Amino acid sequence: MSLRCLLSDELSNIAMQVRKLVGTKHPLLDTARGFVYDSRNNLQMRGLVVLLISKAAGPSTAELSFQHNMVSGIYSSQRSLAEITELIHTAFLVHRGIVNIGELKSCDGPLKDMQFGNKMAVLSGDFLLANACTSLAQLQNTKVVELISSAIGDLVQGIYYENSKSSEENCLTDDIGISTWKEQVFLSHSALLAKSCQAAMELAKHSAEIQDMAFQYGKHMSMSHKLHSDLQPFVKESSSDTVAFSLNSAPAVLHQEFLGREAWIKQIKEAQGKGNIMDYKKLQEAIKAGKGVTSAIDLCRCHGSRALAALERFPPSEARAALANIVYAVTRFP
Repeated sequence: MSLRCLLSDELSNIAMQVRKLVGTKHPLLDTARGFVYDSRNNLQMRGLVVLLISKAAGPSTAELSFQHNMVSGIYSSQRSLAEITELIHTAFLVHRGIVNIGELKSCDGPLKDMQFGNKMAVLSGDFLLANACTSLAQLQNTKVVELISSAIGDLVQGIYYENSKSSEENCLTDDIGISTWKEQVFLSHSALLAKSCQAAMELAKHSAEIQDMAFQYGKHMSMSHKLHSDLQPFVKESSSDTVAFSLNSAPAVLHQEFLGREAWIKQIKEAQGKGNIMDYKKLQEAIKAGKGVTSAIDLCRCHGSRALAALERFPPSEARAALANIVYAVTRFP
Protein backbone atom coordinates (compact mmCIF):
# COMPACT_ATOMS: atom_id res chain seq x y z
CA MET A 1 0.00 0.00 0.00
CA SER A 2 1.23 3.51 -0.69
CA LEU A 3 2.81 5.60 2.07
CA ARG A 4 0.35 8.35 1.17
CA CYS A 5 -2.43 6.11 2.44
CA LEU A 6 -0.54 4.58 5.36
CA LEU A 7 0.46 7.97 6.75
CA SER A 8 -2.93 9.65 6.36
CA ASP A 9 -4.71 10.88 9.51
CA GLU A 10 -7.84 8.87 8.70
CA LEU A 11 -6.01 5.54 8.50
CA SER A 12 -4.06 6.32 11.69
CA ASN A 13 -7.42 6.87 13.38
CA ILE A 14 -8.71 3.53 12.06
CA ALA A 15 -5.58 1.76 13.35
CA MET A 16 -6.11 3.33 16.79
CA GLN A 17 -9.73 2.08 16.87
CA VAL A 18 -8.74 -1.43 15.69
CA ARG A 19 -6.31 -1.64 18.64
CA LYS A 20 -9.37 -1.64 20.91
CA LEU A 21 -10.20 -5.09 19.51
CA VAL A 22 -6.95 -6.59 20.89
CA GLY A 23 -7.92 -9.42 23.24
CA THR A 24 -11.21 -10.14 21.47
CA LYS A 25 -11.89 -12.92 18.96
CA HIS A 26 -13.11 -10.69 16.14
CA PRO A 27 -11.72 -11.85 12.75
CA LEU A 28 -10.85 -8.25 11.79
CA LEU A 29 -7.79 -8.59 14.07
CA ASP A 30 -6.48 -11.55 12.05
CA THR A 31 -7.07 -9.58 8.85
CA ALA A 32 -5.12 -6.61 10.27
CA ARG A 33 -2.23 -8.86 11.36
CA GLY A 34 -2.02 -10.52 7.96
CA PHE A 35 -2.19 -7.41 5.77
CA VAL A 36 1.47 -7.48 4.80
CA TYR A 37 3.01 -10.73 6.02
CA ASP A 38 1.71 -14.19 6.98
CA SER A 39 5.00 -15.24 8.72
CA ARG A 40 6.35 -16.79 5.48
CA ASN A 41 5.23 -14.79 2.45
CA ASN A 42 4.54 -11.20 1.48
CA LEU A 43 0.82 -10.94 0.77
CA GLN A 44 0.83 -7.77 -1.35
CA MET A 45 1.02 -9.76 -4.56
CA ARG A 46 -1.54 -7.99 -6.76
CA GLY A 47 0.11 -4.58 -6.85
CA LEU A 48 3.49 -6.20 -7.49
CA VAL A 49 2.15 -8.17 -10.48
CA VAL A 50 0.63 -4.99 -11.99
CA LEU A 51 4.02 -3.22 -11.68
CA LEU A 52 5.93 -6.18 -13.13
CA ILE A 53 3.64 -6.62 -16.13
CA SER A 54 3.81 -2.86 -16.75
CA LYS A 55 7.60 -3.05 -16.80
CA ALA A 56 7.61 -6.23 -18.91
CA ALA A 57 5.45 -4.59 -21.59
CA GLY A 58 7.57 -1.43 -21.60
CA PRO A 59 6.64 1.81 -23.37
CA SER A 60 4.13 1.76 -26.20
CA THR A 61 5.27 2.72 -29.69
CA ALA A 62 1.83 4.24 -30.31
CA GLU A 63 2.13 6.90 -27.60
CA LEU A 64 5.42 8.79 -27.23
CA SER A 65 4.14 12.06 -25.73
CA PHE A 66 4.12 11.01 -22.07
CA GLN A 67 7.23 8.80 -21.90
CA HIS A 68 8.92 11.45 -19.78
CA ASN A 69 6.61 10.25 -16.96
CA MET A 70 8.37 6.87 -16.90
CA VAL A 71 10.53 5.90 -13.93
CA SER A 72 12.36 2.55 -14.13
CA GLY A 73 10.23 1.61 -17.14
CA ILE A 74 6.87 2.19 -15.40
CA TYR A 75 4.48 5.13 -15.93
CA SER A 76 3.31 7.05 -12.86
CA SER A 77 -0.32 6.20 -13.75
CA GLN A 78 0.57 2.49 -13.70
CA ARG A 79 2.08 2.88 -10.21
CA SER A 80 -1.14 4.54 -9.07
CA LEU A 81 -3.12 1.65 -10.59
CA ALA A 82 -1.00 -0.87 -8.64
CA GLU A 83 -1.84 1.00 -5.40
CA ILE A 84 -5.54 1.11 -6.36
CA THR A 85 -5.58 -2.66 -7.01
CA GLU A 86 -4.00 -3.38 -3.63
CA LEU A 87 -6.41 -0.99 -1.87
CA ILE A 88 -9.47 -2.64 -3.44
CA HIS A 89 -8.23 -6.11 -2.47
CA THR A 90 -7.53 -4.94 1.10
CA ALA A 91 -10.97 -3.29 1.37
CA PHE A 92 -12.70 -6.54 0.44
CA LEU A 93 -10.48 -8.50 2.87
CA VAL A 94 -11.63 -6.15 5.64
CA HIS A 95 -15.28 -6.50 4.63
CA ARG A 96 -14.95 -10.30 4.71
CA GLY A 97 -14.12 -9.92 8.42
CA ILE A 98 -17.71 -9.01 9.27
CA VAL A 99 -19.26 -11.68 11.49
CA ASN A 100 -22.89 -12.81 11.50
CA ILE A 101 -24.14 -11.70 14.92
CA GLY A 102 -27.03 -14.20 14.71
CA GLU A 103 -24.62 -17.16 14.53
CA LEU A 104 -22.40 -16.18 17.50
CA LYS A 105 -21.79 -18.63 20.34
CA SER A 106 -20.85 -17.89 23.95
CA CYS A 107 -17.24 -18.98 23.25
CA ASP A 108 -16.88 -16.16 20.69
CA GLY A 109 -16.72 -13.54 23.43
CA PRO A 110 -18.87 -10.53 24.44
CA LEU A 111 -21.50 -9.36 21.95
CA LYS A 112 -20.43 -5.69 22.24
CA ASP A 113 -16.88 -6.56 21.07
CA MET A 114 -18.26 -8.29 17.98
CA GLN A 115 -20.62 -5.41 17.23
CA PHE A 116 -17.78 -2.88 17.55
CA GLY A 117 -15.54 -5.03 15.35
CA ASN A 118 -18.27 -5.20 12.69
CA LYS A 119 -18.63 -1.41 12.70
CA MET A 120 -14.87 -1.03 12.26
CA ALA A 121 -14.82 -3.61 9.44
CA VAL A 122 -17.61 -1.84 7.55
CA LEU A 123 -16.25 1.69 8.02
CA SER A 124 -12.56 0.95 7.40
CA GLY A 125 -13.34 -1.21 4.35
CA ASP A 126 -15.56 1.55 2.95
CA PHE A 127 -12.82 4.12 3.61
CA LEU A 128 -10.22 2.10 1.69
CA LEU A 129 -12.65 1.49 -1.17
CA ALA A 130 -13.56 5.20 -1.35
CA ASN A 131 -9.85 6.13 -1.47
CA ALA A 132 -9.32 3.62 -4.29
CA CYS A 133 -12.26 5.02 -6.29
CA THR A 134 -11.04 8.60 -5.84
CA SER A 135 -7.56 7.65 -7.11
CA LEU A 136 -9.16 5.72 -9.97
CA ALA A 137 -11.05 8.82 -11.15
CA GLN A 138 -7.81 10.83 -11.03
CA LEU A 139 -6.30 8.54 -13.71
CA GLN A 140 -8.72 10.25 -16.15
CA ASN A 141 -9.11 7.20 -18.36
CA THR A 142 -12.71 6.05 -18.87
CA LYS A 143 -11.78 2.56 -20.13
CA VAL A 144 -9.62 1.93 -17.05
CA VAL A 145 -12.41 3.19 -14.77
CA GLU A 146 -14.84 0.86 -16.55
CA LEU A 147 -12.47 -2.13 -16.23
CA ILE A 148 -11.75 -1.66 -12.52
CA SER A 149 -15.41 -0.86 -11.75
CA SER A 150 -16.45 -4.12 -13.41
CA ALA A 151 -13.78 -5.96 -11.37
CA ILE A 152 -15.30 -4.53 -8.16
CA GLY A 153 -18.71 -5.73 -9.39
CA ASP A 154 -17.24 -9.20 -10.05
CA LEU A 155 -15.79 -9.30 -6.51
CA VAL A 156 -19.15 -8.43 -4.98
CA GLN A 157 -20.89 -11.09 -7.08
CA GLY A 158 -18.27 -13.71 -6.20
CA ILE A 159 -18.51 -13.02 -2.47
CA TYR A 160 -22.32 -13.07 -2.72
CA TYR A 161 -22.14 -16.58 -4.22
CA GLU A 162 -19.86 -17.71 -1.38
CA ASN A 163 -22.08 -16.27 1.36
CA SER A 164 -25.41 -17.34 -0.16
CA LYS A 165 -24.21 -20.93 -0.39
CA SER A 166 -22.62 -21.06 3.07
CA SER A 167 -25.73 -19.59 4.72
CA GLU A 168 -28.07 -22.28 3.39
CA GLU A 169 -29.27 -24.48 6.22
CA ASN A 170 -27.59 -27.88 6.51
CA CYS A 171 -25.57 -27.17 3.37
CA LEU A 172 -22.02 -28.35 4.02
CA THR A 173 -20.92 -28.49 0.40
CA ASP A 174 -22.20 -27.07 -2.88
CA ASP A 175 -23.59 -29.32 -5.60
CA ILE A 176 -21.34 -27.86 -8.31
CA GLY A 177 -18.91 -29.16 -10.91
CA ILE A 178 -15.41 -27.85 -11.50
CA SER A 179 -16.57 -25.59 -14.39
CA THR A 180 -18.99 -23.75 -12.06
CA TRP A 181 -16.27 -23.62 -9.38
CA LYS A 182 -13.91 -21.97 -11.89
CA GLU A 183 -16.55 -19.38 -12.85
CA GLN A 184 -17.13 -18.46 -9.21
CA VAL A 185 -13.39 -18.37 -8.37
CA PHE A 186 -12.75 -16.11 -11.36
CA LEU A 187 -15.24 -13.60 -9.94
CA SER A 188 -14.00 -13.69 -6.34
CA HIS A 189 -10.24 -14.22 -6.86
CA SER A 190 -9.11 -13.62 -10.45
CA ALA A 191 -11.16 -10.79 -11.97
CA LEU A 192 -9.44 -7.97 -10.05
CA LEU A 193 -5.90 -8.99 -11.01
CA ALA A 194 -6.79 -9.90 -14.61
CA LYS A 195 -8.58 -6.60 -15.28
CA SER A 196 -5.90 -4.58 -13.46
CA CYS A 197 -3.21 -6.12 -15.70
CA GLN A 198 -5.31 -5.23 -18.75
CA ALA A 199 -5.88 -1.70 -17.42
CA ALA A 200 -2.13 -1.22 -16.93
CA MET A 201 -1.64 -1.95 -20.65
CA GLU A 202 -4.44 0.47 -21.55
CA LEU A 203 -2.74 3.24 -19.55
CA ALA A 204 0.38 2.77 -21.67
CA LYS A 205 -1.73 2.71 -24.89
CA HIS A 206 -0.68 -0.83 -25.82
CA SER A 207 -2.54 -2.76 -28.51
CA ALA A 208 -5.67 -4.84 -27.87
CA GLU A 209 -3.58 -8.01 -28.33
CA ILE A 210 -1.10 -7.03 -25.58
CA GLN A 211 -4.01 -6.02 -23.32
CA ASP A 212 -5.61 -9.45 -23.83
CA MET A 213 -2.31 -11.25 -23.08
CA ALA A 214 -1.96 -9.26 -19.84
CA PHE A 215 -5.55 -10.17 -18.93
CA GLN A 216 -4.88 -13.86 -19.64
CA TYR A 217 -1.72 -13.84 -17.51
CA GLY A 218 -3.53 -12.22 -14.55
CA LYS A 219 -6.48 -14.59 -14.86
CA HIS A 220 -4.57 -17.86 -15.15
CA MET A 221 -1.84 -16.99 -12.64
CA SER A 222 -4.43 -16.10 -9.98
CA MET A 223 -6.42 -19.29 -10.75
CA SER A 224 -3.20 -21.28 -10.21
CA HIS A 225 -2.61 -19.34 -6.99
CA LYS A 226 -6.11 -20.25 -5.70
CA LEU A 227 -5.71 -23.92 -6.65
CA HIS A 228 -2.28 -24.01 -4.98
CA SER A 229 -3.83 -22.55 -1.82
CA ASP A 230 -6.71 -25.09 -1.86
CA LEU A 231 -4.24 -27.96 -2.24
CA GLN A 232 -2.04 -27.07 0.75
CA PRO A 233 -3.94 -29.19 3.36
CA PHE A 234 -3.54 -32.23 1.07
CA VAL A 235 0.08 -31.92 -0.09
CA LYS A 236 1.97 -30.65 2.97
CA GLU A 237 4.64 -33.20 3.93
CA SER A 238 4.77 -32.39 7.67
CA SER A 239 1.09 -32.42 8.57
CA SER A 240 0.96 -33.75 12.14
CA ASP A 241 -2.19 -31.71 12.79
CA THR A 242 -4.96 -31.93 10.21
CA VAL A 243 -6.11 -28.44 9.31
CA ALA A 244 -9.80 -27.80 8.63
CA PHE A 245 -10.34 -27.18 4.92
CA SER A 246 -13.25 -25.93 2.85
CA LEU A 247 -15.55 -28.63 1.53
CA ASN A 248 -15.96 -26.39 -1.52
CA SER A 249 -12.21 -26.27 -2.27
CA ALA A 250 -11.00 -27.53 -5.66
CA PRO A 251 -9.86 -31.03 -4.50
CA ALA A 252 -13.22 -31.57 -2.74
CA VAL A 253 -15.24 -30.37 -5.76
CA LEU A 254 -13.25 -32.62 -8.12
CA HIS A 255 -13.55 -35.53 -5.67
CA GLN A 256 -17.33 -35.06 -5.65
CA GLU A 257 -17.39 -34.88 -9.46
CA PHE A 258 -15.59 -38.24 -9.78
CA LEU A 259 -17.37 -39.93 -6.86
CA GLY A 260 -20.93 -38.66 -7.30
CA ARG A 261 -22.96 -36.32 -5.09
CA GLU A 262 -24.69 -39.01 -3.00
CA ALA A 263 -21.49 -40.94 -2.21
CA TRP A 264 -19.73 -37.65 -1.25
CA ILE A 265 -22.55 -36.61 1.12
CA LYS A 266 -22.37 -40.11 2.65
CA GLN A 267 -18.61 -39.69 3.28
CA ILE A 268 -19.22 -36.30 4.91
CA LYS A 269 -21.92 -37.70 7.22
CA GLU A 270 -19.64 -40.61 8.18
CA ALA A 271 -16.93 -38.08 9.13
CA GLN A 272 -19.31 -36.16 11.40
CA GLY A 273 -19.05 -37.13 15.03
CA LYS A 274 -21.14 -36.17 18.03
CA GLY A 275 -22.37 -32.58 18.01
CA ASN A 276 -21.75 -32.38 14.23
CA ILE A 277 -17.97 -32.04 14.82
CA MET A 278 -16.21 -32.81 11.55
CA ASP A 279 -13.35 -35.32 11.44
CA TYR A 280 -11.28 -33.56 8.78
CA LYS A 281 -8.53 -36.19 8.98
CA LYS A 282 -10.99 -38.86 7.84
CA LEU A 283 -12.30 -36.67 5.00
CA GLN A 284 -8.78 -35.73 3.96
CA GLU A 285 -7.82 -39.39 3.63
CA ALA A 286 -10.98 -40.09 1.59
CA ILE A 287 -10.19 -37.26 -0.85
CA LYS A 288 -6.53 -38.32 -1.09
CA ALA A 289 -7.62 -41.88 -1.91
CA GLY A 290 -9.64 -40.60 -4.89
CA LYS A 291 -8.65 -38.54 -7.93
CA GLY A 292 -9.49 -35.11 -6.49
CA VAL A 293 -5.97 -34.10 -5.38
CA THR A 294 -4.11 -35.27 -8.50
CA SER A 295 -6.74 -33.66 -10.76
CA ALA A 296 -6.47 -30.35 -8.85
CA ILE A 297 -2.66 -30.42 -9.24
CA ASP A 298 -3.07 -31.05 -12.99
CA LEU A 299 -5.57 -28.18 -13.25
CA CYS A 300 -3.21 -25.87 -11.34
CA ARG A 301 -0.36 -26.69 -13.74
CA CYS A 302 -2.67 -26.27 -16.74
CA HIS A 303 -3.56 -22.71 -15.67
CA GLY A 304 0.12 -22.08 -14.97
CA SER A 305 1.04 -23.18 -18.51
CA ARG A 306 -1.59 -20.84 -19.97
CA ALA A 307 -0.20 -17.95 -17.90
CA LEU A 308 3.33 -18.68 -19.18
CA ALA A 309 2.02 -18.90 -22.75
CA ALA A 310 0.52 -15.40 -22.38
CA LEU A 311 3.93 -14.10 -21.22
CA GLU A 312 5.57 -15.26 -24.46
CA ARG A 313 4.04 -12.25 -26.22
CA PHE A 314 6.18 -9.91 -24.04
CA PRO A 315 9.87 -9.25 -24.84
CA PRO A 316 12.45 -11.09 -22.67
CA SER A 317 13.38 -9.07 -19.56
CA GLU A 318 13.97 -9.39 -15.81
CA ALA A 319 10.34 -8.36 -15.20
CA ARG A 320 9.03 -11.12 -17.48
CA ALA A 321 11.32 -13.64 -15.76
CA ALA A 322 9.97 -12.52 -12.36
CA LEU A 323 6.37 -13.00 -13.58
CA ALA A 324 7.30 -16.49 -14.81
CA ASN A 325 8.91 -17.28 -11.43
CA ILE A 326 5.64 -16.40 -9.68
CA VAL A 327 3.88 -19.00 -11.85
CA TYR A 328 6.60 -21.59 -11.14
CA ALA A 329 6.19 -20.96 -7.41
CA VAL A 330 2.44 -21.63 -7.40
CA THR A 331 2.65 -24.71 -9.63
CA ARG A 332 5.43 -26.45 -7.65
CA PHE A 333 4.33 -29.24 -5.28
CA PRO A 334 6.34 -31.52 -2.98
